[in-house]
Amino acid sequence: MVSTASSRAFIGLVAAALLAAPLHAKEFLKGERPQTRGQAVITDGGKIVWLAGQLAVVDDSGKSLAGDLDGQVRQIFKLLNATLEKAGGKLSDMVQMTVFITDVRYGDRLTQLRREILGDNFPGSALITVTALAIPEAKVEIQGYAVIGSK
Repeated sequence: MVSTASSRAFIGLVAAALLAAPLHAKEFLKGERPQTRGQAVITDGGKIVWLAGQLAVVDDSGKSLAGDLDGQVRQIFKLLNATLEKAGGKLSDMVQMTVFITDVRYGDRLTQLRREILGDNFPGSALITVTALAIPEAKVEIQGYAVIGSK
């Protein structure tokens, strides 16, 4: 039986090895059907950034986005990009995202906006419909992972 301390030490060593890996490649895997969500992103090296869930119910000027799905999505990606820039990256460094929406009918529009903002090589993703988010006016929340420095 492995002790808890030994398990933690092993996990720490694995994490350190992953973070110390050389910076090299990022590859996007696409399926046979037209891509609506990324299937997989393969990275080799780079700095991993775990992005907390972002909501946006006001824009930069303080204007309410309560009834505006497009505005909320654009503002969320703007906030995610600002966070990634602080870490030395950009939106195109995202390799995975989880999107929570409050109405299943938002899914197609969200996919269109994501393609408009991120282009054709976008992160692997999951789309989850929930009954509500932490802020009642929010229609969407996005969290994700980025690898900065891989190509």
